Amino acid sequence: MGEVHTNGKIEHSNGSSKTNGLVAKNGLAGDTALPSSRRCLWFEEEIEDNLRWIFSVSKILYTGVSKFQDIALVDSGPFGKVLMLDGKLQSAEADEFVYHEALVHPALIFHSNPINVFIMGGGEGSTAREALKHKSIKKVVMCDIDKEVVDFCRAYLTSNREAFRSNRLDLVVNDARAELEERKDTYDVIFGDLADPVEGGPCYKLYTQSFYEDIIQPRLSSGGIFVTQAGPAGILSHGEIYSSIHNTLRQVFKFVVPYATHVPSYSDTWGWIMASDQQLPKFSVEETDTRLKQRVTGDLRFLDGETLAAILGLNKTVRRTLAKESHVYTEETARYIHGRGTGQKPLH
Repeated sequence: MGEVHTNGKIEHSNGSSKTNGLVAKNGLAGDTALPSSRRCLWFEEEIEDNLRWIFSVSKILYTGVSKFQDIALVDSGPFGKVLMLDGKLQSAEADEFVYHEALVHPALIFHSNPINVFIMGGGEGSTAREALKHKSIKKVVMCDIDKEVVDFCRAYLTSNREAFRSNRLDLVVNDARAELEERKDTYDVIFGDLADPVEGGPCYKLYTQSFYEDIIQPRLSSGGIFVTQAGPAGILSHGEIYSSIHNTLRQVFKFVVPYATHVPSYSDTWGWIMASDQQLPKFSVEETDTRLKQRVTGDLRFLDGETLAAILGLNKTVRRTLAKESHVYTEETARYIHGRGTGQKPLH
């Protein structure tokens, strides 16, 4: 999410300049200049060629460059602290719990007794934080390729410090695909907390049929569940990659369950997909609430039985597209969301 803009320092001027998605501008985009007391920076994300998403930035807290990507932490007006990698909005303090609770808890609730999980990506620690709330979990392997990002998040994202200190967390710095290929262990749940597939970037290879068949499926234990973030799932955006990833997983797994909800800082409805070779249960609202109460330490902010039922109920337009989708995601036939990858910086 967010376009990679030109490098260079941010300058306040009568025009505008961009650095990693930040726009320094006198006044609102397209408006006349405001009084100097109201001048600020803006984060600009190009969603489509003719559609942009902009919010104010009150303070730049940190900028740096790792071996793989640019890192920035800013304080924004509407979303609190915002983490950006290569100019792409990754996580916002105000609503990251929506994304991460939706990614993590449905699969862990549906699994009969999850003990060990593997997280592909997730360097900020929020996915691990949510998984560690489950009392049955004995081991969380979090594998992210970028040590600088992990170290940065461990130092700056205070909400995840307890997760990073947990003796149940096995933090691995490696390419997620290579790590899964090397390991002989199987996992009850594997989470794909990966960057979106963009043209020129490497992450599209982790959404392909061959990856699901050759890497993911063999690493799942009996009754295991794979769940991945699957990109925008809104009325106008779900045909970009969401429907294709859904259909691709259907070629590999016997049972596939899509779901989605609105994430304000992403400016769209966001989608996730669960897949398993064992039929996933259908719980009532009351049964889900009971499981959450029995299994999870503390109270979730977003997900409960009623919410889970709601996000599993996709709208008519999206359901029709998923039912008709015939595209299978391969390295040769990849689909991408709008944006450009660096081609040199793995984002997982």
